[in-house]
Amino acid sequence: MAVLGDTLPFYPGPKPNFPMDTTLAVIITIFLTALVTFIIILPGIRGKMRLFWLLRVVTSLFIGAVILAVNFSSEWSVGLVSTNMSYKAFSSAWIQAEVGLQIGLRGVNITLKGIPVRQLDETINYNEEFTWRLGESYAKEYTKALEKGLPNPVLYLAEKFTPNSPCGLHRQYRLAGHYTSASLWVAFLCWLLANVMLSMPVLVYGGHMLLATGFFQLLALAFFSTTISSSPPCPLRLGPAVLLIHPGPAFWITLATGLLCLLLGMAVAVAHRLQPQRLKTFFNQSAGEDPLLNWNPEEELLSPRYRSKAESPEPQNIPLSEASSNACCKEDPEEPDCAL
Repeated sequence: MAVLGDTLPFYPGPKPNFPMDTTLAVIITIFLTALVTFIIILPGIRGKMRLFWLLRVVTSLFIGAVILAVNFSSEWSVGLVSTNMSYKAFSSAWIQAEVGLQIGLRGVNITLKGIPVRQLDETINYNEEFTWRLGESYAKEYTKALEKGLPNPVLYLAEKFTPNSPCGLHRQYRLAGHYTSASLWVAFLCWLLANVMLSMPVLVYGGHMLLATGFFQLLALAFFSTTISSSPPCPLRLGPAVLLIHPGPAFWITLATGLLCLLLGMAVAVAHRLQPQRLKTFFNQSAGEDPLLNWNPEEELLSPRYRSKAESPEPQNIPLSEASSNACCKEDPEEPDCAL
């Protein structure tokens, strides 16, 4: 390629440009399929319980999908800047481009898009991922990027996250990702247990597991925030501009979902204390006990009805036969009837 006039370093082959993470697409597809399945069987549920059931299913699936999706998301910390910068090594040519940085729990994703995309007789549109997940070496991936000859902005940002970089970003974000991911997996397990318990006659324990789900999500946020803020940030300079990093969508949606779980858990606990029958009715465990829900009167014919104490007749004195009276007198001579 150098013989044909290309300037080293060059980047052979097509440039990867994925608009969406495939793992997130799979997770979203699975939960959407489950939601559609539940909606299909929704007409088989009678009365107002249909609305209650739909509300429970949608809320539960949303919480589970969020916990899984943010665990694999690459947008926990994000940054975006548009500036003039050097494009290649051994070249004085500058380009106008937009550089994006997405930091997840398992690596970083760096994007470079020219403004316009076509500059210097090239299509400037890069999307590169560098991971530090278990079993993979970030340093080796960075070495491969050097061998490919990626543009200077991509290599500059990737170098800041190498283990030997004086910035120390690799250790910070790798440690933060490890503990944050572990907390999210525990939150997902608590979510599963909450669904099991809320479908059984142990609703208060289901509320407790919802509280645990929200607690571990907030604990994951605490791990991520505390770890990455333990040392001063390393400036990321791209030409005359500085790329600033701030919490991304995954961070904020985890915060919102964690608070929602805490709110729902407290609501279940309070309702179990104050209105247990209403709570059972909402979870379809005591149909017909609440007169405000207007249940079908024909169902009352199928259930036994017991008389209250006020409706029971007064006790009556039934005279005993002569033989029975003589037998009682022999057993207890002090009875008043025996004196007659």
